[in-house]
Amino acid sequence: MIIIPAIDIKNGKCVRLLQGRMDKQTVYSEDPCEVAKKWVEEGALLLHVVDLDGAIAKKPVNLNIIAKIADKAGVPVQLGGGIRNINTADEIFNIGVSRIIIGTEAIKNPEFVKQACKKYPGKIIIGIDAKDGIAAIEGWRKSTDITAVELAKRFENFEIAAIIFTDISRDGMQTGPNIETTRILAESVSTPIIASGGVSDIDDIKKLLLLEKSGVTGIITGRALYERALNLKEAIKTASS
Repeated sequence: MIIIPAIDIKNGKCVRLLQGRMDKQTVYSEDPCEVAKKWVEEGALLLHVVDLDGAIAKKPVNLNIIAKIADKAGVPVQLGGGIRNINTADEIFNIGVSRIIIGTEAIKNPEFVKQACKKYPGKIIIGIDAKDGIAAIEGWRKSTDITAVELAKRFENFEIAAIIFTDISRDGMQTGPNIETTRILAESVSTPIIASGGVSDIDDIKKLLLLEKSGVTGIITGRALYERALNLKEAIKTASS
């Protein structure tokens, strides 16, 4: 299983939010590129980057910084936030990003997902963000009437690389991941699942590793790394042993 450090960018800075709330942010670095370099030096094989401003603006906002990360990191970068059409997808791939994450448009415009998968097979990830099992969109600000499992099943026949499942209520809270909900989702579809939200320490990593047999192939972690409650080198070693 792969451990994936998260780099969330807002106003050009590396931040973390509590439960996705834009008014509840902590700035961890003025230079996201330096953060990316640090995680790669500690063994990261993949970086998870989110353009938080883009999620609200409905189009990427921090592409200059993201291009620098993709160019200098030396490992693949996956990007989410504000990707709403194929032209934007083209632009992002052209700056060196390896995979894109489609969240809101997966619900609002599945035809775009189909188009992107056809043009970039194996490079499209579906981001499913949920609270109490119900999917949310628009940077987590709006709830929908579809469950995370139902949404995941819609893309079973698409050539997507993975589904990132984030429990909004746990994200940034370091309260532990929602193991049972993640397991249920992973066992409901054949698509690989990347777990996100709530990781607080190495014990949480160990708990999520038990879901590998259910179809969980990766773990995204952010605040625990920035608060030094989780050591990236130790997490990677644990996940690969």
